[in-house]
Amino acid sequence: MPQANTAALDFLLSRRSRPAKTLTTPAPTREELAPLLQAALRSPDHGKLEPWRLIVLEKSALVRLGALAAKRGEDLGLEPEQISKAQDQFANAELVVAVVEAPVLSEKIPDIEQSYSAACVCLQLLNAALAAGWGANWLSGWASHDRSFVETGLNLSPRERVAGFIHIGTEKATPPERPRPNMEAKVTWLSA
Repeated sequence: MPQANTAALDFLLSRRSRPAKTLTTPAPTREELAPLLQAALRSPDHGKLEPWRLIVLEKSALVRLGALAAKRGEDLGLEPEQISKAQDQFANAELVVAVVEAPVLSEKIPDIEQSYSAACVCLQLLNAALAAGWGANWLSGWASHDRSFVETGLNLSPRERVAGFIHIGTEKATPPERPRPNMEAKVTWLSA
């Protein structure tokens, strides 16, 4: 019988993201953030290509990105509520880690598997932050897919994409539990 890590399993069975708009100060210091980033980088990575990188966005960078989101939303002719939501996602945050998918040219490992690895980094960072007692949320939104925004605001290369923005801070309100998928409806067992 394998040795169970019941604390880890209990955490995974009860984990709950915290809405980014409920996160406040303090945010983790660089020293407090370091082990969370290290945990994120231990994600599954077929071929050991490390097809991702992290950009830690501190307050002044977030204010700048909020202003850029507002400008880009206006340039794109988006609805005012779409613009405001994207602007607030950055400008009202204290600390965000951008997980950047940075595919590596490989004959053996297809880009889609590298995308999956970048998504694993997002989830690993989210769970590490929650396990460390912080509130955290994984967001994206239109700005994360806008080439002008990510190239100007984050200096991404043409092949790079944002896999997610992980907001980390102190939660000011614990969200209620939400409905979870019915395992019987989502799991199929094949025996032969």
